Amino acid sequence: MRTSSRLRRCVGPAAAAAAAAGVLTLVGSVDPGVPGRYPTCPFLFATGLLCPGCGTLRALYALVHLDVVQAVSANVLTVLAVPLLAWMWWRWAGQLWAGRSRQQLAPPWRIQALLVVILAFWVLRNVPAASFLAP
Repeated sequence: MRTSSRLRRCVGPAAAAAAAAGVLTLVGSVDPGVPGRYPTCPFLFATGLLCPGCGTLRALYALVHLDVVQAVSANVLTVLAVPLLAWMWWRWAGQLWAGRSRQQLAPPWRIQALLVVILAFWVLRNVPAASFLAP
C-alpha cells in the first residue's frame, strides 16, 4: 500500500517530465530557424523589440542537438534556466517521493529576484550596447 501511495504522489512530476519530453521532441524535430514553421513572437511583431523569450525555441532546438554555443547565442537566459528547472523538478519529485509536500513555490525574495533578472535581460537585449544578448 505504501508504494502505491508514493506512486500516486509522483504523478505530477511524471506528468511534467512527460510534457517536457514531448515539447523537446517537437522542438528538436522541427527546426525553428526555418521561417514559417512557428509563429512570430507577438511582442516582436507588435513593437519591433525583443522579449525575454525571443530565441527560446532556437535555444531549445540547439540544446536538443547538443549545440550549446548556438543555444547561448539564441537565448542565454533559457540556457541558464534549463539546469535550474531540472534541479527544481528533481527536488520536487524527491520531496514527493519521500512523502514531504511542498509548502510554497519559493520564498518571495527568490521570485522577486527572478523577476528582476528577467526584466533586466528584457531591457538589456534591446539596448545597442548589449546587442550580444539578442538572438
